[in-house]
Amino acid sequence: MRSLLRPAPPPGAGGFSRVHLTLAQCLPFAITLLVVGIELSPAHFLYTGPLLTATPALAAVTMGPKGTFWAAAFALSISVATATFNQAWGSQQVYTNFLAILLVSAASIMTSSAISTRREEQLDQIRRIAVAAQGVLLRPLPARLGPMRASSMYLAAEAGAQIGGDLYAAVQTRYGVRILMGDVRGKGLPAVRSAAAVLGAFREAAHYEEELAEVISHCAAAFRRECALPGAVDEQAECFVTAVVAQVPEGPVIQMVNRGHPPPLLLRQGKVQALVPTTPLPPLGLEEFISGPPAKPESYPFVPGDRLLLHTDGVIEARNRDNDFFALPEAMEAVYAHNPPEFLDQLHQALIRHTEASLADDVAMILLDRLDEDVEAAATSPSDGRD
Repeated sequence: MRSLLRPAPPPGAGGFSRVHLTLAQCLPFAITLLVVGIELSPAHFLYTGPLLTATPALAAVTMGPKGTFWAAAFALSISVATATFNQAWGSQQVYTNFLAILLVSAASIMTSSAISTRREEQLDQIRRIAVAAQGVLLRPLPARLGPMRASSMYLAAEAGAQIGGDLYAAVQTRYGVRILMGDVRGKGLPAVRSAAAVLGAFREAAHYEEELAEVISHCAAAFRRECALPGAVDEQAECFVTAVVAQVPEGPVIQMVNRGHPPPLLLRQGKVQALVPTTPLPPLGLEEFISGPPAKPESYPFVPGDRLLLHTDGVIEARNRDNDFFALPEAMEAVYAHNPPEFLDQLHQALIRHTEASLADDVAMILLDRLDEDVEAAATSPSDGRD
């Protein structure tokens, strides 16, 4: 989730390491061009062999096996061209340079290949750990949740990552099905720890707190405790979570308490409606801006055939190369699928096409289908033993 309180960083901030990596990758080719300049100038009597010999070794530090191979091939071609231009063929120095470049190139390519293989193995291990952590933190939703069919999806923006600051959960309680969708400000391990604190509080309070407002109050208290820990966030003023807690009782309604989160979208008879709260509330962690008693849940019709999408701002803030936002309501109206998993998959494909597979923020979505009573009765009735 992007920061809402911190001013935008100056141009170039955050790209320091990337710029230096690019310069390091250009260094081997810059050295070969320097050699060409020396050999084609009156200073061609200078011995440039060590410079070309070092080129593959330098490439192996910051480039993969293919990059190292092409740097070595470039160095060899420059050596051949300069030897021909200076009519140096037949001298022992030229053949010594060739042999040195070949030996260093072979060693550099093997070293770069070994480093690349080791990095892939480490990345695979990190991914397996992340998948296991995601299964604990963000548990997959069951296909049926009370009077609804359900499905969920999580997409991490960071390459190689599986979990981040987006969070969701749904539990069946004696008060009905209760759902949480939230987004922690920030990224990395602090965001994951904050998400875990909010999820843990929700899963506990959802079962014994009768009032939905009290459930989200427990989530806010757990989040504040997490923010109070040393090193939990960079700045205490930016410690907040947008969240929406929903409850689906037995009747054809859905109740919600929205704390600064993007409003859920209701798809009914092919048209999308945003369930915007009448009284906007600040995110969790910013309770000092709330005056008076806890807000009561707002109710909305949720009848059989309705389809409800809860999502994080990573969906609606996704941009294409023209800087246009992803039109989520229009995408929902254009999608046709019989069940929630297929519906979310088609939304996912539309999002990937819009952003060209380049997400700037994590994405989380929950889709709920309200079933009619006949479908519910057929799904829950015991078998009579006939084939």
